[in-house]
Amino acid sequence: MNILRDKIHTIQAAATKPSILVIGDLMLDHYIIGGATRLSPEAPVPIVNVKKETYTLGGAGNVVQNLVALGAGVTVAGVIGDDAAATQVIDILSGEGVAVDTIIKDDSRPTTVKTRVLAGSHQLVRVDREVTDEVSVAIEDELLGKLEAQIEQADMVVLSDYNKGLFSPSLTQRVIKQANKYGKKVVIDPKGLNYEKYKGAFIIKPNRKELIEAAKVEKANSIESLQQAAKVIFEQTNTDYLVITLSEEGMLIIDELAYKLLPVKATEVFDVTGAGDTVLAAMVYFMAAGLNIEEACEIANHAAAIVIRQVGSASATIDEIIADMEKS
Repeated sequence: MNILRDKIHTIQAAATKPSILVIGDLMLDHYIIGGATRLSPEAPVPIVNVKKETYTLGGAGNVVQNLVALGAGVTVAGVIGDDAAATQVIDILSGEGVAVDTIIKDDSRPTTVKTRVLAGSHQLVRVDREVTDEVSVAIEDELLGKLEAQIEQADMVVLSDYNKGLFSPSLTQRVIKQANKYGKKVVIDPKGLNYEKYKGAFIIKPNRKELIEAAKVEKANSIESLQQAAKVIFEQTNTDYLVITLSEEGMLIIDELAYKLLPVKATEVFDVTGAGDTVLAAMVYFMAAGLNIEEACEIANHAAAIVIRQVGSASATIDEIIADMEKS
């Protein structure tokens, strides 16, 4: 652990920081927060007296913010609407120093917005504004035209798939092939059941539920059954590694020959929201900085422990990770 901590200090002190390209489904999380003390006379629902509203990045934006918190240089690519929410997404990203030239506005679809109405800390309802149809061939071609230079310059490429229509099989394959052409490793946070579209990626990072569904197995509650499920995905994708997040049990690194279980580092768990994005960001950042997959996942496990002690999506800094490692 001391050796790993020394490596982190060296990375932190380096003059150049890893450059990461995040391609993904960008969305806005909108929170309406207030108090509810009475029911409406119109229907049996609470009346919320609004005290405040907040907007934060959701989806792939959460991965981006986690990478920024670690100190990475980040470029983000994706498709949003041509609306007020799109302006907010661009403004938040630009304010964090993220390059946004590869984000395309598509006036045929809205920017995905998830509105949550909360009375105190109790969520009453969630309202989604979105279109999840695949992006058009014209938009796909425009995005890929802009991506080639970004892929060539990046240290690593992340695909953050939230199943909102960006990652059609053709676009996903074209991106992976372009990255492989330039010798850039692709790390994927998957969604949906079609993992064949991820063929050629370096790492795929599902959680247990996503793996079970994609591999079409009934359950995977032991290491052996997880390995069996993983075997199905290896056959579909030829990926080098699967990193399976197991919530409060930690994470499992599997390749075709072996596995390593990394137990969870958190002593308290308040909220696992966004922890998968934190794991993804930390893993990619430290691999781009030269560490191997086991070292990067060990650090990512500490980063996850930090964020699940907090309520809501959060991110971890390198100083916090080092402090957590010293504590444990």
